[in-house]
Amino acid sequence: MRTINKEKIIESCGHVVVLKGGSSSEREISLLSGEAVYQKLLEIGVNVSVLDVGDTIVADLENLKPDLALIMLHGQGGEDGTIQGLLELLKIPYSGSGVLASALAMDKVKSKLIWQCMGLNAADYVKLNEATDWQALIDDFEVAVVKPVNGGSSLGIAIVKDAASLQKQFELASEFDSEVMAEKCVVGKEFTVGVIGDQLLPTAQVRTSREFYDFDAKYIDERTEIICPALLSGKEQIELNDLARAAYTSLGCEGLARVDVMQDQDGAFYLLELNTIPGMTAHSFVPIAAKQAGINFGNLLLTIIELEQTVN
Repeated sequence: MRTINKEKIIESCGHVVVLKGGSSSEREISLLSGEAVYQKLLEIGVNVSVLDVGDTIVADLENLKPDLALIMLHGQGGEDGTIQGLLELLKIPYSGSGVLASALAMDKVKSKLIWQCMGLNAADYVKLNEATDWQALIDDFEVAVVKPVNGGSSLGIAIVKDAASLQKQFELASEFDSEVMAEKCVVGKEFTVGVIGDQLLPTAQVRTSREFYDFDAKYIDERTEIICPALLSGKEQIELNDLARAAYTSLGCEGLARVDVMQDQDGAFYLLELNTIPGMTAHSFVPIAAKQAGINFGNLLLTIIELEQTVN
């Protein structure tokens, strides 16, 4: 990673506001991420405020007059281009990807369409609706992963193996988003790669005793194992790095992001999704991977700020 001048960044970044909370289904995780970021910036001497984003966000921002907004909002309203567009209208520089890249990455169907057009490997998928032939889809996929098209933190996601379960999970996932998809289940190992501009963090590998890396495995189950750096051969690591970079650049991402990938039992990698605002909790991949690279949490945040200063 690039060498940073801590004192220069803190002096030049001005007043930073951390945006957290919001009204999406991922609000609670966003509150944790935002508070962790706020406390660390406060600790290292940044002039920082924090806002729980609500109906008065425009007035709040106009009162605070920040020089930079550090977005820690997960899910709809924060990760889909909405808050990014608002900040652009208010002429407030912000962290992470712009409006279009945020919207594309948030929509798992649109991002997969782009990746497939670019020749990047992604698991087969189908958008679901009330008229879906549940049995025909199970016959085709055998095992499917049902998930909201726009969402994260593994909320509303389940693995299904029969038509009745597929239909039921569609109805449950619809509570999290108006659009739901089924993805052909890739059986194998799960990896995630943090990206900061043109730099990659060490790859993390997930091991869980649960059926898959669900919400509880991410945030509650202490038995979940995160291996960083991942157990990959040199050739596999190069292939995964190239795939992660291509996924990031093809959507036009900027700043910090995280690419989630599965590797099947034959060794092939499949893109799952790209998160433009990765979690920053104690269980989150990006801080863990940064620490493995010798970057403490404070310097990770300063790197993100410095990158936004360069871009803006």
